[in-house]
Amino acid sequence: MQVLRLVRHGELAQDDKLLVNKTMESFDELLSKAETAHGHLCAGQILGVRMALLGLKRLGIADPHGADRKRLVTYVEIDRCATDAIALVTGCRLGKRALKFRDWGKMAATFVDLATGRGARVVALEDSRELASRLYPHIESKSRQQMLAYRELTDEQLFREQRVRVNLAETELPGSKGERFICPRCGEGVNFDRFVEVGGQRLCLSCARPELRYWEPEDRE
Repeated sequence: MQVLRLVRHGELAQDDKLLVNKTMESFDELLSKAETAHGHLCAGQILGVRMALLGLKRLGIADPHGADRKRLVTYVEIDRCATDAIALVTGCRLGKRALKFRDWGKMAATFVDLATGRGARVVALEDSRELASRLYPHIESKSRQQMLAYRELTDEQLFREQRVRVNLAETELPGSKGERFICPRCGEGVNFDRFVEVGGQRLCLSCARPELRYWEPEDRE
């Protein structure tokens, strides 16, 4: 029978102590802020906070909202609760072009240090739910089981980690303005080279590939 090794609420694993300094908020403080920002507390929020803390630790980034705020870009692969928590902990935002969304449906995120080019991809393990039910079999609610267990399971029990390289184009960097042009078909302005060459003409993505539009006009001209 496997014995589960836990990091109890309020404790730090030995290697986590290297991350904590005067600029880093505690797990509970970050979780409280994540709950306020998201509107409720759930297992996804807890996973998101822990994923972000692990990614920052692996990159050696201790002050993502202050001294290190221009070093970090984060890719998220799902539009669920964890993403809000990851954004809060890292300080990465879509509007800052520091948060990148890839709609892959995976509970995963990649944290990229622009100063070094190093990246850390963190993926939530599928068997963490089973571990949660084994830790708290006396609790009927699966959600409650997960909320308690995700605080206590070790990083190794919750996540798979990968060291990765992410080649960010100059136009994808935070602060990059890029070229702007007017689509000749719809007349709308387009930023950051989001165009397709069709018959020697630059068209915006929705005009070049109308089948990919997420909207349909009510009145067709």
